[in-house]
Amino acid sequence: MPVSKVAVIGAGTMGSGIAQVCAQVGWETRLYDTVSSALEGGRNRIEDFWGRGIAKGKTTIEQKNSWSKNLSYSVDLTEAVSDADLVVEAVPERKDLKIAIFKELQALAPSHSILATNTSGLKISEIAAATECPERVIGMHFFNPVPLMPLLEIVCHDGVSEMALGVANDVAEAMGKTSIVVKDVPGFATSRLGVVLGNEAIRMLEEGVASACDIDAAMRLGYGHPMGPLELSDLVGLDVRKDILDSLVEAFGDDSYKPRPLLERLVASGELGKKSGLGIYNWESGERNERADLPLE
Repeated sequence: MPVSKVAVIGAGTMGSGIAQVCAQVGWETRLYDTVSSALEGGRNRIEDFWGRGIAKGKTTIEQKNSWSKNLSYSVDLTEAVSDADLVVEAVPERKDLKIAIFKELQALAPSHSILATNTSGLKISEIAAATECPERVIGMHFFNPVPLMPLLEIVCHDGVSEMALGVANDVAEAMGKTSIVVKDVPGFATSRLGVVLGNEAIRMLEEGVASACDIDAAMRLGYGHPMGPLELSDLVGLDVRKDILDSLVEAFGDDSYKPRPLLERLVASGELGKKSGLGIYNWESGERNERADLPLE
């Protein structure tokens, strides 16, 4: 099934990034959020990204204008999904919220549309089971920043159709991304590995093994990672990391996945990483800076 119209649900960092890439492919794309200020924030992130591209000579003004014509914004869910071939949900990592949205999507979206969730660790089968069309529900896990990261993790529950899988793979190809297909297990392949590495790096920071910058440098320069695990945790969002770890503890009954106390304290204080200005690093200047007050007692 060819895709020409896409709806993205949730205008946060991930949702706006997904909508941006869809518009750049050439698809008619609607970005939806319940709050107009969130939509404005999503629009600003997209415009800022394109603006930086123009400043660096990587994007032309003509390209930006063309892509902008493919994008629209809505606070009306019915309007947003009414003719969508693909709907991608990118709301906060709460199972109850996602299930409630998918119950609405099955009623509002066309009967042919593929309903994808960008969850980074929740069971796709549980979200699909809340609908009357589980065969159309699939996991499409993007990575931040979406316009730059080349991977799309496609997550298949037992009841997903071959058509839905085919569409997901076609979308990845159209976006210029490499797709991997994984089973519907907690944390999938990427999040399960990523959060364990990040949690252990936080343990090392707690224990004073090295500074945050040096722990990150060890993985970048010693193992060839493009970004260290602590910086990546700040970029993804410490609250997102904590939610995934909590879900792994619940799914496997294994306390080795339990979030480290420092992570718990940072999330409780609203220090969620780059998006809040403070996390493991200080991002208030827009750049990564070491914090002198970590680890917290």
